[in-house]
Amino acid sequence: MKYLGLAYFTPEKFAAMTPEAVKALVSQCPPLDEKMRATGKVLISASLGDLDKWSTLRPRSGKTHVTDGPYTESKEVVGGLFIIEADSRDEALRIASMHPAATLGEEGGWAVELIPFDFYLGP
Repeated sequence: MKYLGLAYFTPEKFAAMTPEAVKALVSQCPPLDEKMRATGKVLISASLGDLDKWSTLRPRSGKTHVTDGPYTESKEVVGGLFIIEADSRDEALRIASMHPAATLGEEGGWAVELIPFDFYLGP
């Protein structure tokens, strides 16, 4: 089974951190990312780009409407993603718990959501 991991942060909390605190926090991420990838179960792991470069596309009156920036109903925003191929939910949870957003960054509102999914390549 494949699992999508979404790594969240809270922009307001993150912006309230000093540059030194952000640098100290982010410097702890590479070893945790490597530990997670070393399981051999992580198919992809990525950090998402700057929020001011995001676009949202929605159908409106039969046309596609594009707006700048993320649009969410939540205070949290997805900042990264990863895909795990695991033999069980417990294995996926064990691997996802290695992600920096699951172990660090409480002051930045970090969190991880793990979602099972089916993969479809088409006909």
